[in-house]
Amino acid sequence: MSPDTQHQRPLRADAERNRRLIMTTADRLFARRGATVPLNEIAREAGIGVGTVYRRFPDLQSLVDALFTERFTAFLDLATRAAELPDPAQALRHYLLAAAQWRAEDPALEVILANASVDTGPVARTRDHLGRLVDGLTERAVTAGAVREDFASADVYAFLYMIGAVADRTNGVAPDAWRRYAEVLMVGFGLEGATADGTSALTDRQLLDSWPKPPGEQEADTRPPPPVTPST
Repeated sequence: MSPDTQHQRPLRADAERNRRLIMTTADRLFARRGATVPLNEIAREAGIGVGTVYRRFPDLQSLVDALFTERFTAFLDLATRAAELPDPAQALRHYLLAAAQWRAEDPALEVILANASVDTGPVARTRDHLGRLVDGLTERAVTAGAVREDFASADVYAFLYMIGAVADRTNGVAPDAWRRYAEVLMVGFGLEGATADGTSALTDRQLLDSWPKPPGEQEADTRPPPPVTPST
């Protein structure tokens, strides 16, 4: 091993740590304020130099697209593992619950989806790859009679939209509330094996605490940033 190689390795590790710090900081700020936070502010919040941010991400769009790719790579992994399960009902249920958990823990996801370059380049290819996997899970379940005959891939995405809305509203008062409604929706889809999971309905106090508040009274999201690799 040459001296040059020995000197390069810590730099590469530092670069990766900086990249991760930039992305997790952007996650947190995007969840609170949307994707209009400038790179200079992200650098300041992360405690690193502006030049370091621009070396990793030349503009805000490239940062948003990197966050999108990270998210969809995680969803691709979930869908790929689900597709390997031999039972079509189990495969679809596995993906729905794993993807719902990922969405429930990721308050920045909607902002990233809304602002990524989803119609061009690698981001579009990643999106289309996931779409094909979800189509396959859906078609297998319908063919096997594991769900209602009119179940479609669009229902998978609508399911995640609804679960995300519940999770974003109730995270501070009942972090697992989304699970109850995920099961209710899967029962409605006719998915075999979907039953009540024992999660209770919101109490009156929790419902009041999750009620919409004026912007000036909303508390900042204190959830930690989502993990790089989802747990299932």
